[in-house]
Amino acid sequence: MRRHPPKGRIAAVRRPPLFLFSRRTAPGKPLERVREPGRRGRFLLLEMRRLQLTPRRALLATAAACAATIYGAFLLYETPGLGIGHFYYLPILLAALATGPWFGALAGAAATGMYATGVVLNPAIQSSEVLSTSTAIRFVTYVAVGCVTGYFARESRRATAELQVLAERDAVTGLPNTRAFERAIGERLAAQQPFVLLVGALDAQSSPADPASVVNSVAELLLRALEPEDDLARIGHQEFAVLAPLPRAEDARRLAAHLERVLAGSRVGVTFGWATFPQDGDNALALYRAADERLYARRVISRNESANVVPLARDPEASAG
Repeated sequence: MRRHPPKGRIAAVRRPPLFLFSRRTAPGKPLERVREPGRRGRFLLLEMRRLQLTPRRALLATAAACAATIYGAFLLYETPGLGIGHFYYLPILLAALATGPWFGALAGAAATGMYATGVVLNPAIQSSEVLSTSTAIRFVTYVAVGCVTGYFARESRRATAELQVLAERDAVTGLPNTRAFERAIGERLAAQQPFVLLVGALDAQSSPADPASVVNSVAELLLRALEPEDDLARIGHQEFAVLAPLPRAEDARRLAAHLERVLAGSRVGVTFGWATFPQDGDNALALYRAADERLYARRVISRNESANVVPLARDPEASAG
């Protein structure tokens, strides 16, 4: 039996399921969980986190290099009125962009300290300039620039993350949309692990005057019927797609039948077609075409089986003759 996730679970596009995949050993037997070595999974997760932090680390490294260069130039070439100390704004901005307001303010204070140290060590500048009003003004401006820049950089990252989530969500059901699902299937293809793609569409008799209510109910029922490692998305007006880590076509057929029974119990007719990787294709387009063709074929077969043959009425006199 496939476990039901807790109610209210928010569907999300997860990373490719590299730790578990499902396998049925014989008809009627429960799914057998096969685990891969955990070291590989941990390495991939750490690699993903490292790649996410790379831009910020690059900005911080650039800020440190700029600050060191400016400090050296200040010691060697600064003279009264030249203004090399104004270049400290550059590392302050870089550090604030990479972090946030607090670290930006700290970078401003550190830049002020480097400026004051440079004034003391530079023989061309009088040491009394350290305790002047200009140094206090420089401290205030450095800290303010770092704090304000860091604040807007942080808010920009938050807004970008929210927009990215909204861009990959269906407005009606809250499920991942086609764009997010394409990325999810691409990640599973890159993982080179067996999986199945199910494509389901509402039947004609399940299209009432308010289709949004039916679509929402289908999304909720599917979420409850699927495993936590499965991916669900709405890819069309009345179409859904499922990715499940099942290795065989027979497993896909059983999963499709299970989902159809769950939906039929709520008087919602949905027909599923399926495709397996790598048997039915090695790319997303080939898998979708195979699943869509099987969906269409199953619909045609279902209509033919449910069709009633009505005999033609004959004239009794003609029959008697």
